[in-house]
Amino acid sequence: MFDLSPIKILVIVAVALVLLGPDKLPDVARKLGSTWRALRQLQQRVEREVREVIPDLPTTGDLARMARNPVSLLNELAHRADPGDDEPGEDASAASTAVDTAAADLSAHSGLIEPPRPPATTPVPDGPDPALN
Repeated sequence: MFDLSPIKILVIVAVALVLLGPDKLPDVARKLGSTWRALRQLQQRVEREVREVIPDLPTTGDLARMARNPVSLLNELAHRADPGDDEPGEDASAASTAVDTAAADLSAHSGLIEPPRPPATTPVPDGPDPALN
């Protein structure tokens, strides 16, 4: 979730030590730890209750992966749709086309990638160029 290297942690501790002082720092750290533990327990309790109501719900890791990369989710769903077909046939190509179309739609609506445009064509004159005469 957070990318905290050891250097970043040392900087945070040094700033906290300067701001809070050595007397208040252990109390603040203890309160911060207990708050973090309470939040984690709340998250686990809510997740457990939701899973009791919706047992087919994907795991939290799967949900995070899906949110980060929806195109891979579409590819995975396309491969799950026809698991027994090892050779790409009409169904597999149709699924692949559907995934490509969905990915293009997703890219177009996300505003990050523009859909490809057809190349511009210039009209070709039928006869000799009038500028040469």
